[in-house]
Amino acid sequence: MKKVSKGHHSSLNELNITPLLDLAFVLLIIFIITTPLLEQGLSLRLPQGGRADPRKLDPRDIRTVDVSQQGSYKFQNQLQTPAQIAAKLRTEQTHNPNLIVYIRADQNGPYKFVAAILNRLEQAGVLNVSLRTEPPARR
Repeated sequence: MKKVSKGHHSSLNELNITPLLDLAFVLLIIFIITTPLLEQGLSLRLPQGGRADPRKLDPRDIRTVDVSQQGSYKFQNQLQTPAQIAAKLRTEQTHNPNLIVYIRADQNGPYKFVAAILNRLEQAGVLNVSLRTEPPARR
């Protein structure tokens, strides 16, 4: 179907892609905002102290274990036992010798829960462990 106007032939079949681009940009913004929220741990209050690690670590080498005040352990967005976590980390460490395990424990939880996961990791041969803290409050 062609429209004839003053000797010109112009096509009405051209597709206006402006709305499609608007939709693509909106979706891109949504994905950018929600991606950091996908991997959430337990709601924890970490103890204060420590200092930032001066080494540049590859985020692909870091695995995080959350320990709640009640003794729940969360790894890879699932509640698991220390034995299950240690077994998975031992397997991952065989494929990645640079693996580092971050342990995030609630400051009000009993130390026995942290000791339990540390003991299981040591038995499994996973020794690159870092106990995470909040930076000290600035005054």
